[in-house]
Amino acid sequence: MIQLIVLLPLLAAAIAGLGNKALGKLPAKILTTGALFISCALSWPIFISFLTGSAEAHVTPLFTWIQSGSFDAQWALRVDAMTAVMLVVITSVSSLVHLYSWGYMDEEPDQPRFFAYLSLFTFAMLMLVTANNLLQMFFGWEGVGLASYLLIGFWFRKPSANAAAIKAFVVNRVGDLGFMMGIFGTYLVFNTISIPEILEMAPSMAGSTIGFLGHRFDTMTVLCLLLFVGAMGKSAQLGLHTWLPDAMEGPTPVSALIHAATMVTAGVFMVCRLSPMFETSQTALTVVTYVGAATCLFAATVGTVQTDIKRVIAYSTCSQLGYMFFAAGVGAYGAAMFHLFTHAFFKALLFLGAGSVIHAMHHEQDMRYYGALRKEIPITFWTMTLGTLAITGVGLPLIGVGFAGFYSKDGILEAAYAAGGAGTGAFLVGIFAALLTSFYSWRLVFLTFFGKARWAASEHIQHALHDAHGHDDHHDDHAHDDNHHAPATGTGGYHPHESPWVMLVPLIVLSLGAVFAGFLFHDQFIGAEGGIEFWKGVLSFDSHLMHAAHEVPTWVKFAPFTVMLTGLLIAWLAYIKNTDWPQRFVATFTGLYTFLLNKWYFDELYNVLFVKPAFAIGRFFWKFGDVGFIDRFGPNGLAALVVQGNKVTRRLQSGYLYTYALVMLIGLAAAATWAMTR
Repeated sequence: MIQLIVLLPLLAAAIAGLGNKALGKLPAKILTTGALFISCALSWPIFISFLTGSAEAHVTPLFTWIQSGSFDAQWALRVDAMTAVMLVVITSVSSLVHLYSWGYMDEEPDQPRFFAYLSLFTFAMLMLVTANNLLQMFFGWEGVGLASYLLIGFWFRKPSANAAAIKAFVVNRVGDLGFMMGIFGTYLVFNTISIPEILEMAPSMAGSTIGFLGHRFDTMTVLCLLLFVGAMGKSAQLGLHTWLPDAMEGPTPVSALIHAATMVTAGVFMVCRLSPMFETSQTALTVVTYVGAATCLFAATVGTVQTDIKRVIAYSTCSQLGYMFFAAGVGAYGAAMFHLFTHAFFKALLFLGAGSVIHAMHHEQDMRYYGALRKEIPITFWTMTLGTLAITGVGLPLIGVGFAGFYSKDGILEAAYAAGGAGTGAFLVGIFAALLTSFYSWRLVFLTFFGKARWAASEHIQHALHDAHGHDDHHDDHAHDDNHHAPATGTGGYHPHESPWVMLVPLIVLSLGAVFAGFLFHDQFIGAEGGIEFWKGVLSFDSHLMHAAHEVPTWVKFAPFTVMLTGLLIAWLAYIKNTDWPQRFVATFTGLYTFLLNKWYFDELYNVLFVKPAFAIGRFFWKFGDVGFIDRFGPNGLAALVVQGNKVTRRLQSGYLYTYALVMLIGLAAAATWAMTR
C-alpha cells in the first residue's frame, strides 16, 4: 500500500509530463488527479489505524541505493505515526488542489505540464516524509525545491515569475548547504545515516565536543543547528524567508500546495522527526524557540499592511510556521505537528478561496479593488469565513469547543507558557502575533466581502468589460503596486461570478477540516495520555509538559481569545465603521507604515550585502579574468598570433620562380651546414 501511495504520483507525473500536449489536457488531468485521489484514499486508513492504536511502525525496504565501505544507504519507506499524519496532509490537500486546478487553470493551454509538476511536487514530499535515512530525506528535500522552482516559474514568459523562481531556488540553496553539512557531520559522528539508529545513539553523545571552524563546540549543538539552518530555508524562517512572498508569482493552486502541504512544512517535520537529537542540546532548542518567535512576530506585522490578497495569506503562513517552530523549541513537538496538521486544512482553504475571489474578479489581486462580494460569491464568502474563524482561533476557552486553530494554536501558547524560560518570551510574542493575525485576517474579509464595491478602478475589470480578457498563457496573476491611489468606488457595470463547482467542492471539503480537525484529533496529538499512545516514541513527547499546559492559569487560556476579539474589533472599526482610520494611521505613523510595507527592508539589505557584491565580483571576473586574461591570452591570443604569422608567410608567396629558388637554396645551405656541424 505504501509503495502505491508514494509511486502513483510519480508515475502520473512521468506520463503527463512526457506525453504533454500529445497526451492531451483531459487525459493528463484525469490521470494525475485520479492518482492523487487513490493515494489519498489509501492514506486515510493508515492514519486511522494509528489513531486507533491498531498499527505499529514498520519499514518497507525497496533496494540498496549506495553501499561503500561503512556507508550504507538503503532505499526504504518508513511508516509510523508521524508519517501517517503527513501522508494524510499531503495527499488530501494535493488531491483537492489537483481537482481545484481543473477550474482555475481551465483556459491554460499548457495544462499537462502544470499537472505533471503538481504530481512531481507531491511525490517529492511523500519521499521526504517516508525516508528512513537522511540521504533519502535529502532526496525528497531537493525534490520539493526543484518542483517549487518549476511551479513558481510556471509562467516562464513573465520576467517576475522567473525572478521569483530563481530567488526561491537560490535562497533554499543557502539553507540546504546547512542541511548537507548537518548530514555530513551526523555521519561523521554516528557512522550511519539511518534515522532510527541515529536517534537511538543521540543521547549518548550529549556533552561531547567536536572540532568545527577551528574551535571545539558541543557536538549535538553543532549538528542540530546545521540541520536547523536547512529547516529555516525550507520553512521560510526569519533570515531565509525572503523567497516565500515572491512565490505568489506562481498560479494560486501552487501557492496552496506550497503553503499547506509541501515545502514549507518540510522543515517542521524534519525538526520533529529528529527531536531526540534536538533534545540533547538546550542551546539548539533555545535558538529554535527564538527564531520561531521572531519569525512569528515579523510576518504578522508585515501581513497587516499588505494589499495583495495572496501576500496577506503568504505572510500568515510564515507567521504560523513560527508558532510551529517555537513549539518545537520548548519541547512541545506534538503541538507543533498538530498545528501543522490543522494549518494545512485552513491555509489551503484560504488560498484556494483567494483563488476563487481572484477568478471572480478577473484575476485582480488587490483587495482595495474588491468590496461587497459576499452576495456575489456567497459560497466562497462562507468558506473563507470558516477558514478565517479557524486561523484566528475562535473558540470558547472554558467549554473547550472551537475551530481547528483554537485547539492547535492555543495548545502551542499554553505549552510555551508552561515551559518557562525562553518559552515565556515566545508566549508573549505569540499572543501579540495572535492579535495581529486576527486583525489582518478579518481585514482581508472586510475589504473583500463587505463595504462598498470598488471594482470600477481595477484595470483587470476594465479589460474584462472591454472583452480584452488577457487569458493567454501568462494567466497574469498580477499584483498591483502598493503605491496606487485609493480606488474609486462603484461596480463599473461588472458583475462577479461564483466559481464553478469543480473549484467550490474542494473549498467545502477543506472547510470541514477547518471546523472539525481540531476537535476530533486534539487528544491524540497533544493530550497528556492520548499523545503517548498515538506517537509511541516516534518523536520526543513530554507528557509532563503537556499536562502542565492543560493546567495553566485561567488568564493564559483566555489571553488568545481576548486578543482574537481585540483584533476583530480593530479591523471592524477600521474597515467597516470608520473607513478613514487606515489613511489617518498612515498619515500619523508614516515611518512605521513604510517600514512594514517594505518588509523590514530585508530585501534591500540583502541586495546591498549579497546581491550587488556578487554581481560586482561576477563582473570583475568576467571582464578582467575571462575576457581580459583567459580570452586575451587564450583563444583570442592564439588566433591573433596565427593571423600575424600568416601576414609574414604571405610575403614569401610572391609568385616568382626566382623567389622560390632562393628559398630552396637557403634551405639546402642550412641543411648542409647543419649536417657538417654534426
